[in-house]
Amino acid sequence: MSEAVDHGITVTEIAALDKPVDVSPETTAAFVGRALRGPLNTPVLVTNFGEFRRRFGGTWQQSSLGPAVQQFFAHGGKRLYVVRVANSARGAMICLPADGSALVLRAVEPGSTESIRAAIDHDRIEPDDDELFNLTLQRVNPTSQLIEDQEYFDKVSWREDAERFVGDVLLASTLARVEPPYPRRRPEPTISGGARRESIYVGHVQAGTDGKMLSDYDLVGSRHARTGLFALEQVEQVDIIYMPPPGKGVDAGPAAVLAAELYCRERRAVLVVDPRVEWTTAEEAIAGVRHLGYASPNMVGYFPRVVEGRGPDAVAQPAGGAIAGLLCKLDRTCGPWQDLDQPGMGLQRQFQPVCEVDEDSRALCRAGLNVIAAGRAGRARVTGSVTMGRGSEGGRRFASLPVRRFCLQLVNVIERATKWAVLAPADPDVATKVRRQVVDYLARLDELGALAESGFIVECDVNRQAQEVSLLLVFHPTGCDEPVSLTLHLTTAGCRVGSAAFVPAIDRSA
Repeated sequence: MSEAVDHGITVTEIAALDKPVDVSPETTAAFVGRALRGPLNTPVLVTNFGEFRRRFGGTWQQSSLGPAVQQFFAHGGKRLYVVRVANSARGAMICLPADGSALVLRAVEPGSTESIRAAIDHDRIEPDDDELFNLTLQRVNPTSQLIEDQEYFDKVSWREDAERFVGDVLLASTLARVEPPYPRRRPEPTISGGARRESIYVGHVQAGTDGKMLSDYDLVGSRHARTGLFALEQVEQVDIIYMPPPGKGVDAGPAAVLAAELYCRERRAVLVVDPRVEWTTAEEAIAGVRHLGYASPNMVGYFPRVVEGRGPDAVAQPAGGAIAGLLCKLDRTCGPWQDLDQPGMGLQRQFQPVCEVDEDSRALCRAGLNVIAAGRAGRARVTGSVTMGRGSEGGRRFASLPVRRFCLQLVNVIERATKWAVLAPADPDVATKVRRQVVDYLARLDELGALAESGFIVECDVNRQAQEVSLLLVFHPTGCDEPVSLTLHLTTAGCRVGSAAFVPAIDRSA
């Protein structure tokens, strides 16, 4: 997929015929939250904290998104989509004089630190032309005053009925839009009063605002409008989703968490869930999970929160960003079928659990909560490797986090690798070629230690009239008590996954 996401249009690249299936794809995470600046409801891929800081403004006391992103990259994450959401935020406003009226521009990206400026000139326009003008827009870094982005629009018109009406032309701008009332004359050049009469830039007359604290509705957003969590519809694949708390001392509401879990189920992703602020003991956490009804194998919870340092000003903070980063690091170095509790997978030394729960760790794991515990060399570790799937349908098998994440990755990878078969021209060997792809993939996973038994089953059927490819998979993941059987139905609309009721014995595998 193209890394650029363009106003709701998603470009999907279909793997080439017979291309080997990637056994170690880079895990991609997505965070949804509030930021100082940046595009709203648009997934932006960042690969380090410096990119996040340049695009979204870094850390901010009014939001936990920045610290979560910092944790993610510090703990081994490599690919992160950030979706900025806001509640009643407003962009800065610029007014450019136009002979008794004005051209009013409003910044596309709201926020108090979004600094844009504009300049008007009449260069290369006929002297007797009172309609056309040139407009330059710039985004300036509020700290360094360096130009971060620039757009130039030549020979635009102030007339609403003109082909190049400035209001229509700026619909393609990522910096500003035209607001009514529209100018009644051509905007005047912005020039200095000195002898050289150089063009100068006009800044905002009204600063942008950051808006209010996020609500559950802001975080979840609208599927139709592709806002909030549903902005991720513009991204082909996401493996881990996390919604940092919308503010200090405030949790994402249960409605937002449950909506996010449903979305993760659709996308075959896992949702990292923070312990709530009021959970200060293991007993409170266990009771809280039961009260909230969290029981999904697509949810990854933990307890307790962490503190950074041990000084008097140390405050408990969530570690969801760190856990997301560790999961990405685990997949890259060991594979998703491994536990997090192993050498090299600890938290950074400055993060320590806010309380000790060693005696209650088994009870927490039975409730579906992983435990952040003190480890060797002063590095806390994540123990348990469980999902919140206990008590749900099929929860016993997918209560294991490695088993659940391995199965999700396996299905996602196979879907992407075999999409070509759905649209392939009539070919009697399509089923054979798909089966060979998947068999080779499972064989290489077995060599890496992902399967408890070397035997597995792959059966493929192609319904050319319905444009559907069906796959039956039977395999035994490492750490699972019994084999897993899945049916994949690939169509042009996507992939539907189910469990097979009757399957051949695994000792018949190829």
